[in-house]
Amino acid sequence: MNFSTCKSKILEQLHDQQLLIVSQRRNGLILYKSYHAEFVGPGAAVGGQLDLDCQQVLPVGELCLLSPQSPEERLRAYALRLQWTRLIREITSRHTPLQRAQKILEQFEGFNFKPQIINQLPDEAFALLVGVLPHTIREVRRVC
Repeated sequence: MNFSTCKSKILEQLHDQQLLIVSQRRNGLILYKSYHAEFVGPGAAVGGQLDLDCQQVLPVGELCLLSPQSPEERLRAYALRLQWTRLIREITSRHTPLQRAQKILEQFEGFNFKPQIINQLPDEAFALLVGVLPHTIREVRRVC
């Protein structure tokens, strides 16, 4: 299955309200919504009622989505989704766009994503995650 087909299949699953869990490996999913993007990291829930408004997806790393096997696993995944959301919200509370851009790039490095994976992610994805313009992300990447 090619990359485009994979993204279409994931988007279809989200629109069908399937609840999935991002595996615990170094991977994740960027969800493009109307005016922002969300990062769903390892162990977190994706889909169900949470992501009906998702317009596009961008797998990060070697994405593996799993079906929850128990109510406890589902609850854990929802709790992890909330933690990922809080982390991104903390980054967006930084005062300046440059600080937000630098912090999101540092966080992805801290998530242990390989540098080539981070470098392949579009500036627009990072920008939509933290509410800055894509050229701000480019500027920070150029300096670092």
